[in-house]
Amino acid sequence: MQENQAGPQRSDAQRNRERILEVAVAELTRCANAPLSTIAKKAGVGQGTFYRNFPNREALVLEIYRHEMQHVADSATELLESREPDEALRAWMDHLARFAMTKAGLAEAIRQAIGSSGAQKPGPTPVIAAADLLLRAGQEAGTIRPGVTADDFTLAISGLWQLDPHTDWQTRATRLLDLVMDGLRAGAPGR
Repeated sequence: MQENQAGPQRSDAQRNRERILEVAVAELTRCANAPLSTIAKKAGVGQGTFYRNFPNREALVLEIYRHEMQHVADSATELLESREPDEALRAWMDHLARFAMTKAGLAEAIRQAIGSSGAQKPGPTPVIAAADLLLRAGQEAGTIRPGVTADDFTLAISGLWQLDPHTDWQTRATRLLDLVMDGLRAGAPGR
C-alpha cells in the first residue's frame, strides 16, 4: 500500500513545485522584492513545502530563469511540427521577444539573486540549442542561408534586450526581427 501512496505524493509534490514557480514568475515579474511568504501563500503551500523546494530566494529565481528559458526553447520543436522551418523560426523569434519583454521585471530579481549570492546566471544553452535546431532545419529546407550559426543568430537579435518593455516594444521588435529574417533568408538556395 505504501508504494501506491508514494506515486501520488510525488505527483502532488511536482504540482506544488509547478504552482510555486507559476506564482513566483507572476509575483517577481511585478516586484523583484516580492516576499517569499506571499508567493507561498498565493501558491497555496506552507512555508515548509516552499523551502523544501526552494531553500532561498536565489534558488527560486535561478530555477524560474532556467524553467522559463526551457519553455521558450521547447516551443521551437512544437513550431517545427506545424510550420515550415523559416516560418517556425520567425514565430519562435516572436515568442523569444515576448519572453524578453514580459519577463523584464524578472531581470531585476535575477540581478539581485546573483549579486547577493555570487551565483552565476545560468547560460541560455537551451535557447541556443533551439536556435540551432531551427536554423539547421531552415538550411536543410533551403530557406535559410547556409553557414549561419546559433551564435551569429544570438548576436543578430541581441537588440531585443535593448528595447524598453514600458514602450511600444512590439513595433520595434517586429521591425528588428523582420530585418534579421530578411538577412537569414538572403542567399538561401531555395529562395
